[in-house]
Amino acid sequence: MTTAPDRQPDRHLPQRLQDALGPLQDRERVAERLLQSSARHSFDPDTELDWDAPPEPGKWYWPPELVSLYDTPLWRRMPEEQRRELARHEAASLASLGIWFEIILMQLLVRHIYDKPVTSAHVRYALTEIADECRHSTMFARLIRHGGSPAYPVSRLHHNLARVLKTVSTTPGSFACTLLGEEILDYMQRLTFPDERVQPLVRGVTRIHVVEEARHVRYAREELRRQMVTAPRWERELTRVSAGEAARVFSIAFVNPAVYAAVGLDRRAAVAQVRASAHRRAVMQAGARRLTGFLDEIGVLRGVGRRLWHSSGLLA
Repeated sequence: MTTAPDRQPDRHLPQRLQDALGPLQDRERVAERLLQSSARHSFDPDTELDWDAPPEPGKWYWPPELVSLYDTPLWRRMPEEQRRELARHEAASLASLGIWFEIILMQLLVRHIYDKPVTSAHVRYALTEIADECRHSTMFARLIRHGGSPAYPVSRLHHNLARVLKTVSTTPGSFACTLLGEEILDYMQRLTFPDERVQPLVRGVTRIHVVEEARHVRYAREELRRQMVTAPRWERELTRVSAGEAARVFSIAFVNPAVYAAVGLDRRAAVAQVRASAHRRAVMQAGARRLTGFLDEIGVLRGVGRRLWHSSGLLA
C-alpha cells in the first residue's frame, strides 16, 4: 500500500462525482465512534466459545443453500451424509481463505498507518482492527481443527499474486480489496449464525465475526470514499483495475476445488457444475450487491474495472 500525507480533494474530479460522494465524514470522529464501539462489543473467542463441546450429530457446518454445489445435478444425486461432509470441508476452506485474507489485510493496514500520526484516533482504530483480525485468524484456525477437516490454502498462483498486491497496491485499492473480502463473507455469515441447522460452534464463530467486521467495513468504506475524492486520477484509475482483478481472483479462489475430491466427487465435474449453477451465481451476486452498489456510487466500477467485475460473476 502506498503511503502519503492526507490529501485534499482532487480539483480535477468531475463535479457530478464529487456531488455523488457527498460530504466526507471527519476521519477522527469516525475513528472515535469505532473505538467506542470496539470497547463495548469486542470478544475473546478463546473464552467466549465452548471449544470442548463435541459436534452435534446431524447438524451442518455451513447452511446447505450456501454450499457451492447446492441445487446442481450432482448435489441432487448425493446422499445427505455426503452433502453434510461437503459442507464441513467447505467451511474449512472458507475459514482458510479468511485467514489468508486477514493476514493480507493486517499487512495493508500496518502500511496504511506507517506515516500517520501515531496518537490519532484513526491510527488507534487501525491498531484495534489489527488486534481483531489476529483473534479472528486464530479463531478460524481453531474452527478448522475442531471440525476435523484439513486446511485448504489458496493456490500457489493466487498466494503469489497476493504477495504482489501487498507490495504495489494503492491506498484506495487496498481498501477496495478489503471490502471485497469482508462484505461477501459477511453476507453468508449473517445467514449462518441464526440458522439452527448449523453446528453451535460455527454459529458462535460467525456471530463474533459479523459483529466485529461491521466496524471494519465502516472504517474501510469511509476511507475508500475519502480516497476516491483525494487521490490523483492515475491512482483512481489503477484502483478500478486492481479492484476488478481482485474480484476475478476472489471469485475463483472462494472455494478450494480440493474439497470435492475430499468427499469422493470428481473434481472437474464438480467445478464445471458450480460454474454453470444459476443458484450459486445468484448467491455470490447477492453477497456482493451492497458492495457493488457502494463501489458504483463512489466511481470504482468503471471502464476496464467494471468489465473485470462482470467477468468475475459477482456483478449482476
